[in-house]
This record gives sequence, structure tokens and C-alpha cells, in this order.
Amino acid sequence: MLYGAIEAGGTKFVCAVGNENLEIIERVSFPTETPEKTMRSVIDFFKKFETLSTIGVGSFGPIDVKRESETYGYITSTPKLAWKNFDFVGYLKDQLANISVAWTTDVNAACYGEYVAGCGKGLSNVVYYTIGTGVGGGALVDGQFVEGFSHPEMGHAMVRRHPDDTFIGSCPYHKDCLEGLAAGPAIEKRTGTKGQDLPPEDSSWDIEAYYIAQCAYNTTLLFSPQIIIFGGGVMKQEQLRKKVQEQFAKLINDYVKYPDLSTYIVTPQLGDNAGVIGGLALAKDLYLQA
Repeated sequence: MLYGAIEAGGTKFVCAVGNENLEIIERVSFPTETPEKTMRSVIDFFKKFETLSTIGVGSFGPIDVKRESETYGYITSTPKLAWKNFDFVGYLKDQLANISVAWTTDVNAACYGEYVAGCGKGLSNVVYYTIGTGVGGGALVDGQFVEGFSHPEMGHAMVRRHPDDTFIGSCPYHKDCLEGLAAGPAIEKRTGTKGQDLPPEDSSWDIEAYYIAQCAYNTTLLFSPQIIIFGGGVMKQEQLRKKVQEQFAKLINDYVKYPDLSTYIVTPQLGDNAGVIGGLALAKDLYLQA
């Protein structure tokens, strides 16, 4: 049996097909352009696999995840205007005969991937954040996504400004929320240099760590998870995790006991495949429930 996965990011789409062991058989990626162009590439990829019956999708958002809603399966109020109110699930079902779709956010899918096959395996409460082009978070409690009237938008939580940071913030909605101060574009606008080109000793990494540590602090006090996983392109800076751990310990100030930092605040074991493996796992779950 083959399962499909789509990690629909704001910058690129990753599509994959895997087997029952969640092993990736084929994986492709292409830029996120207009729905017409990008989704045609998606459909062309999956049409090659005749035995495919379920696809797990993790999409950038906001998206509608409420099954009883008229717009379930849509990307809704995204700043990517070409994708606003796009019926993602409906399009897949229309273009791929007899396909079933598991639908969630891109960060939820990555969280699920780490939960079933990565550093969250064997744990019951897992939180995952991506720090990249944007900032988003997903949480699992006893294997269920934390959702209410919609999915969480953890990347837009408010944080305390670093004393040395004069950058106004890059979020079009909130200016200096977590995403507005810590996402990749914020680093570039603050420093004039892309994050991957900043030297590890640059003082701006201390500012970045301060914001991510506040994210971990708030998450700890809100959810008491067993693990907090920080993925995304920004977290590929090897010096950053240790800085975040150190800043987090200062912020908590021994108020609560938490797991050992080496296993509590971590980066993804599955690396860039966390989202697609999560999508494959969601597709497999959907198939087994049918």
C-alpha cells in the first residue's frame, strides 16, 4: 500500500509517496507560485501512482480544519493573496479520482511526524514549532491535535522585546509578535543580512534566541509538554539551540521543574522530512480508519 503526503509551505511545496513503514519512496519539491501552476505540478506527480488512495496534507495557513464548516479544506485568510479562499481538499478530490485526504496545518503535520517516527516517539505530549519564513506551532496531547474553534496560531503570540532590539517587526498584522520579530525575514530586515550569511558570533543571534526562548517559556507554562521541537531554516544555525536553552533557563528562573534541556528543547530528528513523514502517517491513519 502506498500513501501520499503534501507539505504545502509558503515558499515551496514538497510532495512524497511512501509505504506502510513511512519510508519515502519518491520525493519532489517545487516553488509555491499560484494555485493553478503549483497544484498542476502536485496532480502530475501523484497521478504516476495508480495504487494511491489517501494523501495527508499539511498546509500553510490559516486554514479551515472544522469538518462541519462549509469551507473545510480551504486555505482562508492567508497573506498569500493568490491562495486566499482556495479549496485545497476539494481540488485534490476533483483532480484525483477516489482519493481521500487528511487535512491539517504544515506545523501539525511536522509535529505528527516527530511524534510517530522522530524525537517525540513514545511520548504523549509533544509541541513543534517551525522558525523559518514564518513561525508556526502545533501541539499533540495523547495523540490528538490541540484545536478549538480553529487550529492554534502560536507563531503570532506576543513576546517581550529584547532591550537592544529597535526593529519594529515584520508581521503585517501585529508588527512585533513572535513571527514579526523572530522569523527569517525579520532577521534579514533587522540586520540587512540573510540569517544563513550571519556569522555564528553575531550579537543578533542572542536577540533571536531571546524570542525563541520566550516561546519555549510560554509553551512550558501553558502545556507542560514532554518535549519542545524547534524546526525550520532558522534553527539550522547550530549555535542557536544552546543559546535558546540558556535563555530559557534564565527566564524560567527555577519556577518550575522541567526535563533535562538536552532532551527537552531540541531540533527535529527527521530534519526536513518531518512534515512529509507526518503527512504519510496521517494518510495511513485515514486509510486504516476507513
